[in-house]
Amino acid sequence: MILELQGIYKDYIQGKMRVPVLKDINFSMEEGEYVAIMGPSGSGKSTLMNIIGCLDQCTSGKVFLDGQDISRCNENQMSDLRLKKIGFVFQSFHLLPKQSALTNVELPLTYAKVPKKEREERALAALDRVGLAERVHFHPNQLSGGQMQRVAIARAIVNRPKLLLADEPTGALDSKSGTQVMELFQSLNDEGVSVLMITHDSEIADHAKRVVMIRDGILTERW
Repeated sequence: MILELQGIYKDYIQGKMRVPVLKDINFSMEEGEYVAIMGPSGSGKSTLMNIIGCLDQCTSGKVFLDGQDISRCNENQMSDLRLKKIGFVFQSFHLLPKQSALTNVELPLTYAKVPKKEREERALAALDRVGLAERVHFHPNQLSGGQMQRVAIARAIVNRPKLLLADEPTGALDSKSGTQVMELFQSLNDEGVSVLMITHDSEIADHAKRVVMIRDGILTERW
């Protein structure tokens, strides 16, 4: 089991009011699975992604990542888990604009204090894996949207994470680039990478092998 959520609740405080966002979420995912969580805007899917990705903590419940209970980790422990076990792909790429594709992909390895030579070798291999071997020294403003997202995917996989989290990964792309990115996710999953994708788009969700629905903070399997 790569991921297990047990009785997850998440509330936010607004003034004197407690606003429930996630309600009794129970979910599990086997290693090597490709799962999509689909829901409309405001359904709680991004909040759920933040909890799974060690960017936020639940109000109550337990989260197990690769067998470790992460629901009560402190900030430093959560940062360490993000670095070592999770790869992130966001809708808006989050690339450093003044750095090359290579430097952007090296970034997690830099934080992990990987030696420079190994860092460059692994970053080059990751860029080659996503089809950008000829673009390693290009800056983001020299790349198309689809190419920028592939740089972001290379950065997400360079640390060999246990889980790849993708939040609306095709949201900023045209349909052709979006298709190429989804083919890349499929290929990575075929190689054994566990992929969890958040989307509001049923066509994108259908690329996954399993789809769960979230609406009003409640998670249900789609049959």
